[in-house]
Amino acid sequence: MHSELDQEYLSSVMNPNNLRCIAAPDLTSDMDISAEEIQSLLKISFDVKRDPLKYSRALSGRSIVLLFEKPSLRTRVTFELAIGEMGGVYTFNEGRIGAREPLKDVARNMNGWAKAIVARTFDQSTIDQLAAYATIPVINGLSDLYHPCQALADMFSLQEHFRRLRGLKLAFVGDGNNVAHSLMLCATRLGVNFSVATPPGYKPDPRIVETATECAKTSGSHFQLTEDPVEAVTGADAVYTDVWASMGQENEAVERRRYFTPYQVNQNLMRRAKPDAVFMHCLPAKRGEEVTDEVIESPQSIVFTQAENRLPAEKALLMMMIGDGYSSTTGSLEERNIVC
Repeated sequence: MHSELDQEYLSSVMNPNNLRCIAAPDLTSDMDISAEEIQSLLKISFDVKRDPLKYSRALSGRSIVLLFEKPSLRTRVTFELAIGEMGGVYTFNEGRIGAREPLKDVARNMNGWAKAIVARTFDQSTIDQLAAYATIPVINGLSDLYHPCQALADMFSLQEHFRRLRGLKLAFVGDGNNVAHSLMLCATRLGVNFSVATPPGYKPDPRIVETATECAKTSGSHFQLTEDPVEAVTGADAVYTDVWASMGQENEAVERRRYFTPYQVNQNLMRRAKPDAVFMHCLPAKRGEEVTDEVIESPQSIVFTQAENRLPAEKALLMMMIGDGYSSTTGSLEERNIVC
């Protein structure tokens, strides 16, 4: 599939002049990685997915700590696999970070043991404090404000499917949550037109909306915030939704359902998008609520491709932050001039 495009794209991947390393010491939010660095990550992700064995020693000798306050399937499994398949070692710890001892002490313990921290937290402030006290890279595996690893994999999924990003329209329907935040910050910087439709009272953080608006102006994309799901989805290349009540919001689920029911992604809403539009969801999904079973099981759905692409995207992210990117045929990332 796309054999000629694959070859052209692969040639771009292997061109060191087009690649960058992540300059920021941490990935606490999406804005810690530049648009140029995201483009490099997408190219490396493509090569990693195409030939994973080439990178089997990229994290050799490196230990990474996974600190998770929230349960996880995709984030935990893909990071564990990414580290292991690239020759690294990981240790997993679940529970409130800083519950038994000050968070700053936890961070400084990690400095002496590991090369990086992947943290999945309830509060963005926990990520920020870890980054402030840790001298090793801190990667945001999810917080209440951002989900950058998900958004990076989603941009990869869109580019893999459409073979381009610039000029596409991505519509997000539902809660203005962490996933919506990360998607809007990534999409608008990559030239993707982004529309988000939320009920009144559930809009995205106004500071993040302001940043996304400025990013869209810079890249030449279009950013739209509306309360009308039909308006958001009309003409979209991709329609995205997430659960109406995230972890920690279970007590709001009944009340939220009243407001979010008109925002369900069903076949009627999908018909407003382009005929070849795809459906996206970060999972887990509550079928029958934010999306019908008919849509998520339809040929338009790429939700399991999104989940699959978490793995190569996170491999690329880890290499760009702490790895040497060893390749038996192309040499290390340093040898290919993608050092910070």
